[in-house]
Amino acid sequence: MKRKLLSILVMAACAQAGAQVTDAMIANDANTPEDVLSWGMGTQGQRFSTLTDVNAKTIGRLVPVWSMSFGGEKQRGQESQPLVHNGKMFVTASYSRIFALDAKTGQKLWKYEHRLPEGIMPCCDVINRGAALYDNLVIFGTLDAQLVALDQTTGKVVWREKIDDYSAGYSYSAAPLIAEGLLITGLSGGEFGVVGRVEARDPKTGKMVWSRPTVEGHMGFLNGKENGITGTTNATWPGETWKTGGATPWLGGTYDAKTGLAYFGTGNPGPWNSHVRKGDNLYSASTIAIDVKTGKIVWHYQNTPNDGWDYDGVNEFITFDMDGKRMGAKADRNGFFYVNDAATGKLVNAFPFVKKTTWASSIDLKTGRPVYIDENRPGDPTAGDGKKGKTAFAAPGFLGGKNQMPMAYSPKTGLFYVPTNEWFMDIWNEPIAYKKGAAYLGAGFTIKPLFEDHIGSLRAIDPKTGKVAWEVKNTAPLWGGVMTTSDLVFWGTPEGFLKAADAKTGKVVWEFQTGSGIVAPPITWKQDGVQYVSVVSGWGGAVPLWGGEVAKKVNFLEQGGAVWTFKLLK
Repeated sequence: MKRKLLSILVMAACAQAGAQVTDAMIANDANTPEDVLSWGMGTQGQRFSTLTDVNAKTIGRLVPVWSMSFGGEKQRGQESQPLVHNGKMFVTASYSRIFALDAKTGQKLWKYEHRLPEGIMPCCDVINRGAALYDNLVIFGTLDAQLVALDQTTGKVVWREKIDDYSAGYSYSAAPLIAEGLLITGLSGGEFGVVGRVEARDPKTGKMVWSRPTVEGHMGFLNGKENGITGTTNATWPGETWKTGGATPWLGGTYDAKTGLAYFGTGNPGPWNSHVRKGDNLYSASTIAIDVKTGKIVWHYQNTPNDGWDYDGVNEFITFDMDGKRMGAKADRNGFFYVNDAATGKLVNAFPFVKKTTWASSIDLKTGRPVYIDENRPGDPTAGDGKKGKTAFAAPGFLGGKNQMPMAYSPKTGLFYVPTNEWFMDIWNEPIAYKKGAAYLGAGFTIKPLFEDHIGSLRAIDPKTGKVAWEVKNTAPLWGGVMTTSDLVFWGTPEGFLKAADAKTGKVVWEFQTGSGIVAPPITWKQDGVQYVSVVSGWGGAVPLWGGEVAKKVNFLEQGGAVWTFKLLK
């Protein structure tokens, strides 16, 4: 009897050990299609799957196998990428909720609903973009700027840590990054004059390891001790403006094991009115590469120095191989596509990926700096009546040539699949003063579509030449991400369709109506010999809140909140 009991305990312990997510598993995530352990389907963020069962020939047999509603009245925008491990799916939802589901059936196993205080200040809807897995934990962030770690099996809280003060405008909505045994996060709140930073914690306990501010002049920390100031105080920020500099890395990061660097994009400098903070305003609107062991910035590349259009720079930096070298690519909100050396940050290529960019004519490949069109920067209010500066016509609009919706890269085709939007804005500056917890813009704007027949367009782009291999236009803006497999590309539309196209030609070969707009990236994985495709559906996000004339064009779209999962019909 004792021997039998011991055997049962050993088997249970082995099963539990096999269920734990290890550093090696996360590092190999992109090469193990039987699970999805990280945002980006691999820490590099390529969103490419080697699975081949669902392909251009079989796609006609792809059918829904289950759908699970998030329920309640808390619909709003659903931007989450699910994770899949050990037969379970972990998916976050609006208002800081997270669900554990049976990945094959959609049966709800448990739900955690974070108790949010009154007074939270998310700028761009009450969304959440996903979680992270480590050991036996699932970890996600909340709109009141906390991190919560839950037991994967029970949903019980294991630890909870405060990131910062939500009443000052801080929040959190990104999917955390796990790299080299560390939980690495940014934060949100750039529209409120907060100070951005990237932080690393012990994922098992939540204990801080290092913190790196993303505005120059602020001190970094490593193991509780000072670890050097970011940049040089007042080098690119005049006066006291660095103290409310914004530059929040609100989308989250990627990691490349070959370089040992984590890559984060940083947001807009505060305030939007660029005339009160003359200078480049480092490290706002930039890509920064951080040594994950020390928390030091190894290199930076600033996409929009002295950003005056709220172009941010948070979009994902995806590493890939090109001509025998490790490169990184970023489709920036400012309308330009950048290719940088992933180890050094040296600019290799830059070109527009949307049809109209009016703030700069080009990017100088020698200096790495934009060639500004000065008359298209919104004017200084103090140069006129002191109430309103000269209005500028600017394209793309501040919602960007590409925003939070992640692109994908296929090593098979060598192409990036980029969800783009064509819109412009009239933007003007106004006087502004910082007040804790208040919006810190100093600008007004109207945003409008550039073309009658479409706003969104999925484009297949060659990073070497800048040429568009193909595009699929969409009436409404594209606001969900992209996933590519052996010969297909999947993406969703605000009109509610999950679509698939031939990766080489762009021919749409399949679509399914989910009942609400898709503003989230799809995933695929294989379980018990069956390939599945999943996507979260639920219209919302920044477009209906900030979209101006564009928002009016899409006000017929219905909100929702559900996970849809598909497999091939036999």
